Amino acid sequence: MQELLRRHRLVLDVAHRQRYGEGDDRHELVENLVHRQALSDLRNHLDPMHPADIAYILEALPLDERRIVWDLVKAERDGDILLEVSDSVRETLIESMDRDELVDAVESMDADEIADLAPDLPTDVVEAVRRQLSPEERDQLRAAMSYPENSVGARMDFDAVSVREDVTLETVLRYLRRFENLPDHTDQVFVVDRNEVLRGALPLDRLLINEPEVLVMDVMQTDVLTLQVLDSQSEAAQAFERYDLVSAPVLDPRGRLLGRLTVAEVVDVIREEGESDLLSQAGLRDEEDLFSSVWNSAKNRWLWLAVNLCTAFFASRVIGSFEGTIEKVVALAALMPIVAGIAGNSGNQTMTLIIRSLALGQVNASNARRLVAKELSIAALNGIVWGGIAGAFAWWLYNDTPQGVTLGLTMTLAMILNLLVGAMIAMAVPLGLERLGRDPALGSSVLLTFTTDSMGFFIFLGLASIFFR
Repeated sequence: MQELLRRHRLVLDVAHRQRYGEGDDRHELVENLVHRQALSDLRNHLDPMHPADIAYILEALPLDERRIVWDLVKAERDGDILLEVSDSVRETLIESMDRDELVDAVESMDADEIADLAPDLPTDVVEAVRRQLSPEERDQLRAAMSYPENSVGARMDFDAVSVREDVTLETVLRYLRRFENLPDHTDQVFVVDRNEVLRGALPLDRLLINEPEVLVMDVMQTDVLTLQVLDSQSEAAQAFERYDLVSAPVLDPRGRLLGRLTVAEVVDVIREEGESDLLSQAGLRDEEDLFSSVWNSAKNRWLWLAVNLCTAFFASRVIGSFEGTIEKVVALAALMPIVAGIAGNSGNQTMTLIIRSLALGQVNASNARRLVAKELSIAALNGIVWGGIAGAFAWWLYNDTPQGVTLGLTMTLAMILNLLVGAMIAMAVPLGLERLGRDPALGSSVLLTFTTDSMGFFIFLGLASIFFR
């Protein structure tokens, strides 16, 4: 796609120069023909592509080329593509569409899909689409928009096929044949009573391999994993991974079937949470369009850059407090970044493990103390091993000076202590944020770097000031 766009720009540029260079109106006609042919080639390339592939392309294109490709997409596919693109890119696409285009793109969607797009759509567009829905769909849309953002209810699909337990499998098969298409990821039919209370599930393989006259109640599964609408989507994703689920019923507090959660939504949850953790660790507040304006991108990075600037000044003051010691032993200035760097890397390893374990729900009050003890022991062991190697290397570098042995000893002790500090901070930051109900990854990398740098300099230079009196 990028190659077609490059050729499009190149041919247009050549035709444009020829037109104005020679002053011949015939070149304007040639330019228009070339432009139309190039756009036709692009459209022919886009038409057979899956909406997710087009979304991927749009996210990777600069704004001007993104608008060209977006205008070439068939109108009936706009809604599917808007669901696939990232939130930041979706905003730019919606801004380029007028009200009627947005209504046309959204009105054919299911209620749960409309609810996904609603926060990014103008209010008048949402209201216009809502008026065109059936009463049942309006209720579904209202319900989907009322659930918390990170809940199962906000992710569930209302297209759940259900049957009664007192009918035969032949009746179920006749019922299923009335559908033009079964809902995506249908691996089971849910069994409910007259009040829509879930009784069990009928996997499609049991439906197909048993005799048609058998009753549903005789072959259905009763030990079905169920989800509540207010359950956390993260916990639901873990259940899907643990039990290899394709779909799961979603119930209200009374046990009535409201819809289902599918593996397609779960994959989206896992991807979004992974991206969010990466952004949070780097101190980015939200997802950023790769080709958004310089101003918007800069503002998105200001908060933690400001924090980092303050912490850097603090670290510089730590060094400034030991200027006398550094003047006595200039080698300290060359060695102290090693102490900070090794502790930062070790702390990042610990922090990544803790954040992952928190995301999987593996860390709790009963095992947190043992985990802390284990990570401190690992940090101490690494400090002894790699601190000893660093100390030996420092002694080898400066063995021709009177301070060689003392430098090696200082290096070893500083490495041990700073690795322990790094491990404590790497555990304290995510565990503390989790306890406060915040994202455990929020700014964790920035805070860890600040601590290992400042404390590394302080410990190393503090020990040196004692040993080199």
